[in-house]
Amino acid sequence: MDNIYYLLNSFFLGYGSLLFVSYIFIAVLSSLDLSFYVKKSKYFRFNTVREYKLLPSISIIAPAYNEEASIIENIRSLLSLEYPKVEVIIVNDGSKDNSLQKVIDYYGLVKVEYALNGKIPTAQVRGIYKSTMVAYNNLIYVDKENGGKADALNAGINISRSDLFLAVDVDCIIEHDAILRMVKPFIEEEGDRKVIAAGGVVRVANSCKIKDGRITEINYPKNLWAKFQVLEYIRAFTLGRMAWSRINGLLIISGAFGLFDCQLVRDVNGYDTSSIGEDFELVVRLRKYMHTVAKQKYKVAFIPEPLCWTEVPSKLKTLRNQRNRWTRGSIDTVLKHKDMFFNPKYGKMGLISFPYWVLFEWLAPIIETVGLIYFLFMLIFESINMQIFLILSIFVVSFSIFFSSFSIYYETYVFSRYKGARFISRVILIALFETVIYHPLNVYFSILGNFVYFVKGDKKGWGRMTRTAFDKVKK
Repeated sequence: MDNIYYLLNSFFLGYGSLLFVSYIFIAVLSSLDLSFYVKKSKYFRFNTVREYKLLPSISIIAPAYNEEASIIENIRSLLSLEYPKVEVIIVNDGSKDNSLQKVIDYYGLVKVEYALNGKIPTAQVRGIYKSTMVAYNNLIYVDKENGGKADALNAGINISRSDLFLAVDVDCIIEHDAILRMVKPFIEEEGDRKVIAAGGVVRVANSCKIKDGRITEINYPKNLWAKFQVLEYIRAFTLGRMAWSRINGLLIISGAFGLFDCQLVRDVNGYDTSSIGEDFELVVRLRKYMHTVAKQKYKVAFIPEPLCWTEVPSKLKTLRNQRNRWTRGSIDTVLKHKDMFFNPKYGKMGLISFPYWVLFEWLAPIIETVGLIYFLFMLIFESINMQIFLILSIFVVSFSIFFSSFSIYYETYVFSRYKGARFISRVILIALFETVIYHPLNVYFSILGNFVYFVKGDKKGWGRMTRTAFDKVKK
């Protein structure tokens, strides 16, 4: 029995130590890359990008489902983005409201014959519309049978005639110069290293003031759950994704805002409509394709600037549905590409990125839950050294606060989107409570996602995602 205790104690100690070391490593890599990016971009004027002679054309593809209340404003916002060679493709994914007729009336749309540029299978396209108004000649509106977000994006890819496409959520608020910043890695490709995709920072728009599709005033959310997510998003993007980008090991680009090589995505047959985590799965499949088929050096780029603002769940039930779905999407992608696990054939992705995702993203909540059950068992049988337990607990909480504070420092120092000592004090206070409130909830949601995926067999259900914050802010 003593041997079992020793093995379990050693396992949890070893796993925890590796996790902490990886966080330190991530923080160091992020610091290096952020410093490099700031120095490189300090004197660069992104407005000059539009003057490049070989500027790639871009299609903005935005799936829309039952967006009648805000579809006109959302389209207007996308049309106003600064980029000289752009078309906006709105894909009406079988909406049951009056959004189609509303857009037809407002933008003067007429049904046209349109040759497809791709052959990715999708649900039936009922019609393609173009505007009769010169001001909106770069707007394409696609009406199709409902097939889900991935299917809608595939329909947009089939219609696109551009070099790149920008996949966005139609209700996100995008910075006016976001495309000029996002396209920079594609026009600065080094040697034979091809940029296949790029992502940017996504920030929380809850409680921000919005006018004419633009963020006019950035506010810290009033809602408790949104407050936690502000910290979570800052930490995940500023430190997490920045570090993986540094070693070219980034596996995910946010589905709300990602720029891709259009032809490459066609070559891999578009988004996987059977996957609930289509954004994660596509990036993994693209990287896999570059290793095994194209056999070409490549890069998945990341722009460490807040370029897109989105509403996050403000209700616990909605947050639970979202994280449940994220977990199932991760599991689905990991299992579909399990052959990459510690496979040197896939380079850094097979030996570092993918194993890290499996061990410290997917399995971490499971191992943490098992560890908690083990701790309670040991507590019942009075086998816990309380002094060591308290020391370790203080260390874990202190490390968590330090790591969060580190990301907050970079957010306020480098980008200054959230300003003032008041914000810093409030978000650090949230960091204090995150360990005992928000983190346990996320662990529970992740365990629930595993249960739903493996036990209930629900691999595609989205759950109800009710949005409320934007409507309240606009009033």
